[in-house]
Amino acid sequence: MAAEITQTLDIKSLAVGLTIAIGALGPALSIGIIGSKGLEAIGRNPEASDKIQTAMILSIAFAEAVAIYALVIALVLKFT
Repeated sequence: MAAEITQTLDIKSLAVGLTIAIGALGPALSIGIIGSKGLEAIGRNPEASDKIQTAMILSIAFAEAVAIYALVIALVLKFT
C-alpha cells in the first residue's frame, strides 16, 4: 500500500515538472524571437521605434500569459 502511494506521488511530481517545463519552453523561445525581431525592426527603421516597442512589449506580455497558464495547471495538478 505504501509503495502505491509513493509511486503515485512520483508520477504526480513528474507530471507537474513536465507541465511547467514544457509550458515554459514555448513562451521562453517566443519571447526571445519577439525581442530579436523587434530590435531588428528598430534597427532598420529607428523612426518607428515607439510603435515597434509598444507592439513588442504587448506581444511579450501575451506570450508570458501562456507560461502563467502552464503554471496554474501545474499548481492544480500538484494540489489535487
